[in-house]
Amino acid sequence: MEDITEDQAAANYRVTAGELRQFVERLERLEAEKKDIADQQKEVMAEAKARGYDTKVMRKVVALRKRDKDDIAEEEAVLEMYKEALGM
Repeated sequence: MEDITEDQAAANYRVTAGELRQFVERLERLEAEKKDIADQQKEVMAEAKARGYDTKVMRKVVALRKRDKDDIAEEEAVLEMYKEALGM
């Protein structure tokens, strides 16, 4: 087994530090993009609200569209059963 020289260790550190820097910079760019997208979503919701749409309901619709139809139907059936049990 060879001993790692100081020069090799320093070179390995530089490569690792450079790679780490690249990962961190990519994450920072993604965070900035995420913020831009969040700002655009706020603008869309503000526009919808200005036109009279209920943004709270819109958010629920968006969440529902992400879910499986069978899961939604099952949840709604249970909700109806609970409401009937409570006389609602």
